[in-house]
Amino acid sequence: MPRLTNAELLQRLAALEEENAELRGRLGTEGDGTEPLVGAAPAPARAHKRGWGWTLLAVVLIVIGAILAPVAVVASWAKLQLTDTDAFVATYAPLAHDPGVQAYVTDEAVKVIEDSVDIPALTSQVVDGITNLGTGPVATKALEALKGPLADGILSLIHTTVGNFVASDAFAQVWQQALRASHTQLVATMQGDPQAAIAVGSDGSVGVQLGPIIDRVKQLLVERGITFASQIPTVDRTITVAQNSSIPTLQVFYGVAVAAGAWLPWVAIGLLALGVVVARRRALALIGAASALAIAMIVVVAGIGIGRLVFVGSVSPGLIPAGVAQTVFGTVATPMRDTGVAVLVLAIVVAVVGWYAGPFGVPRRLRGFFGSGVTWVRTSAERHGITTGKAGEWIYAQRVLLRAAVAVIAAAVVLFVRPLTPALIIWTLVIAAVVIAVLELVQRPVITVPEHADDDTPIMTVS
Repeated sequence: MPRLTNAELLQRLAALEEENAELRGRLGTEGDGTEPLVGAAPAPARAHKRGWGWTLLAVVLIVIGAILAPVAVVASWAKLQLTDTDAFVATYAPLAHDPGVQAYVTDEAVKVIEDSVDIPALTSQVVDGITNLGTGPVATKALEALKGPLADGILSLIHTTVGNFVASDAFAQVWQQALRASHTQLVATMQGDPQAAIAVGSDGSVGVQLGPIIDRVKQLLVERGITFASQIPTVDRTITVAQNSSIPTLQVFYGVAVAAGAWLPWVAIGLLALGVVVARRRALALIGAASALAIAMIVVVAGIGIGRLVFVGSVSPGLIPAGVAQTVFGTVATPMRDTGVAVLVLAIVVAVVGWYAGPFGVPRRLRGFFGSGVTWVRTSAERHGITTGKAGEWIYAQRVLLRAAVAVIAAAVVLFVRPLTPALIIWTLVIAAVVIAVLELVQRPVITVPEHADDDTPIMTVS
């Protein structure tokens, strides 16, 4: 019988691989409970299995890691907010453009000016100075009657000037500059820095300092010819824009989160990974760890939604409108929610991948089907003279190393690229899967036929 061609050998190999996959599925490896084939060769003796204590240890490690995961998400978010100046400014800068906040700041700034400078008295002094120059009785009476309207007109001008400034881009720039300066004390809202633009009191009051605003308004008034504005003293006053008795408690938790933000995520990941490593059945442990992490992230996302309702409900409408409160909470919590959703997607994908790679009947058959399909495509290409040659043989020889490299690169992208979004995770995993599939397709197993092989049944060796 003539020797088989390379294409025929590849076709025979594909058939044998498919048969081998079916036999392994029926043998039920890894103790899945199925009975081996009658007459099948006995399976090699297995190493001594780990006791139930290892299973208990794995469960404990995975549970602790899953419990720490939500805290790790909060810690990593807090670390970003409290160490990244740009992130902190981007969080609170939108408040400067809210009409409700602008109106409140305007009213409070005008009130501070009125308390600092007695405008009716100054107006009266100016009128009295004019009348002392020798005006007649009629003119003096007319000037005396103008004292009140003149003072009201000046107050109206001040209110208009302050309102226009607060509604301008210049106010937004002052607001951002104050936020950026206050960040040197690691976030005014969480640490209660008295020199910050946004301060938190011991009673949970959240306020905005009027000093930078008054200084800028004083400059504008002087430029418009209202020279007495130069008498406005330097103001050291903070107006309250929100009240929440739980904020001081949150400050303590955020302080701990910042300290733990650098290492707690790694501790949670390490505990989950260690739980998988020590487990008796690692495939099941991997699926369990990923599922526990997914549940933890669902708790995080749900907690943020509940926190929004609690925060908005606890803010007094007399201090800040509900719409503004929602804007503040949404701006602060959105990065944390996005991280929770991204990790949730990652956990689901890991669970699916762990199931597909595990020693279960359905995924084994799926893997056999995929392998048979790839082999069929490769064989068809070989039959038509399309081959990857020596490069394909090298890829096959280094297939384990190449797969590990793809996995490491994908893991590095998920762990270190920020911001972490579901789209980033999905695209990273899709690209990694495509690369693995391409490597499987272009690799070229080396097939040799021994010189003394039986003519009826070729002996094929895949090296």
